[in-house]
Amino acid sequence: MDSNLRIGFIGAGNMAYGIAKGVLQSGDVPPTNVKVSAPSARNFGRFQELGVAVTHSNAELVSSCDLVFVAVKPHLVTTILSEITDCVTRKHIIVSVAAGVTLATLQGLLPFDTVVLRLMPNLPCLVQQGALLFSRGTRARQEDGDLLRSLLQHCGLVEEGPEAWIDIHTGLSGSGVAFVYLFAEALAEGAVKMGMPSALAHSIAAQTVLGAGQLLRDSGKHPAQLRSEVCTPGGTTIFGLHAMEQGGVRAATMTAVETATERARELGRKSAPTATENRK
Repeated sequence: MDSNLRIGFIGAGNMAYGIAKGVLQSGDVPPTNVKVSAPSARNFGRFQELGVAVTHSNAELVSSCDLVFVAVKPHLVTTILSEITDCVTRKHIIVSVAAGVTLATLQGLLPFDTVVLRLMPNLPCLVQQGALLFSRGTRARQEDGDLLRSLLQHCGLVEEGPEAWIDIHTGLSGSGVAFVYLFAEALAEGAVKMGMPSALAHSIAAQTVLGAGQLLRDSGKHPAQLRSEVCTPGGTTIFGLHAMEQGGVRAATMTAVETATERARELGRKSAPTATENRK
């Protein structure tokens, strides 16, 4: 990786911060080569603690960087890209983190030959345990994808796939994090109902989710196999699982992923008509 690579983040939210932490953790990119822009200074402090420069000017950031993460809410993408388009050159790589905003929309809002990639991370990037999926635009080469993968390797699991998978990944992992939190909350509240102190119940629930997830990832076993290994005939677990199946947990979870995916697709359809070709 080029040690002179300059990286910018438009947006100073959690996703930008988590990715920035991961990028800097490798040591390949010095903090002096990273810059963040946002209209408010509210979140600048934690970036400055990393040694990262900050600015309120998106145009200034793009002009001084080679690879730019656009880490803003989907409804702001059109405004942001219109603002920076005159600063984008052939040397730039633009990586969008905006849910639902398609590569076609992004490419339509930027100069014709701009290298664009679409990335969907999730909140555990904050602790370098994220699940990230990216897709390349029509003018992004394999080496552009390799560069992005290398930059993100310390953020967690990084995979490349077709763009059609990005919205599914949003439902599975982007939104899925909240689904897991809801389950952990319910798990702890069940223990509280049975008489355990709340703080202890939530601590044990968090460790249970963490341990189960790590075992699932590292063992390579199918979830159903691990689940069956916990169950004994007539034991506590099979009785609890029966109650969960009666409550429709499996169907509700599948529907939640489906609904979140469809919402991501809807956001993409809403953003598409706003794109106007801007060819240089």
